[in-house]
Amino acid sequence: MDLFVDTHCHLDFEDLAAEQQGILARAKQVGVLQVITIGIDLPTSRRAIALAEANGEIYATIGIHPHSACALSSKDFQELLSLGRKSQVVAYGEIGLDFYRNYKPRPLQISCLHEQLNVARQLGLPIVIHDRDAHEEILQILRAQKAWEIGGAMHCFSGDWTFAKKCLDLGFHLSIAGPVTFAKARILQSVARQCPLDRLLLETDAPFLAPVPKRGKRNEPAFLIHTAKKIASLRNLPVEEVARQTTLNARRLFKLPKIDREITSERNEQEQQK
Repeated sequence: MDLFVDTHCHLDFEDLAAEQQGILARAKQVGVLQVITIGIDLPTSRRAIALAEANGEIYATIGIHPHSACALSSKDFQELLSLGRKSQVVAYGEIGLDFYRNYKPRPLQISCLHEQLNVARQLGLPIVIHDRDAHEEILQILRAQKAWEIGGAMHCFSGDWTFAKKCLDLGFHLSIAGPVTFAKARILQSVARQCPLDRLLLETDAPFLAPVPKRGKRNEPAFLIHTAKKIASLRNLPVEEVARQTTLNARRLFKLPKIDREITSERNEQEQQK
């Protein structure tokens, strides 16, 4: 069985929370054995950690999404620092800029991002960046903050190859979601084809952005296999190689452990070689 990591989903959202055990079981059936569930504000960050504490194959992030951008109080800073020190927390995010929806004023989004990058640096956590219609502004902030020192992932990457190269030059990984399977996603498919394989991550962003052939349905971690197969096809590689390398990438970036099944398999291989 190929082993996959869904590096970005929202298991605490109502659409998924009500059916959590079934969702995780279906994910395991197709080899998605580790899942990172994402915090987008303080309440969801707490819920993400609670989910991770209850299930050893779930990991959490914390952060405040640009849709919820605010001036962080000293109390907020202290809670974020406290949450970020939990052993189940593997990254800081989803944070960034969203100049498409503009639910919050752009100056406030920018200042909130700067403040949170400082928190992530204090915690020593890689960052998960949300970027929508704000490519140049994101790059400017990441450069100013020397974000390559902590690294991270460009969540649900949506730019072209020119932008992708700039993100890669900053030391970031490109996280590819279901839209790469859409027929008209030629620009994203070009990025998925050209990106160095050791800098690619896979995600679902569930419950959003279900890939073909599940497009239009509620997304879930099990559907990651369709994104992986599409990338394998684009790169003319076996899906097993995409699984192997993207899983290594996720574990290196987020410091995820091997799971018991892999450890047992590795030990058996070592015994056979003796």
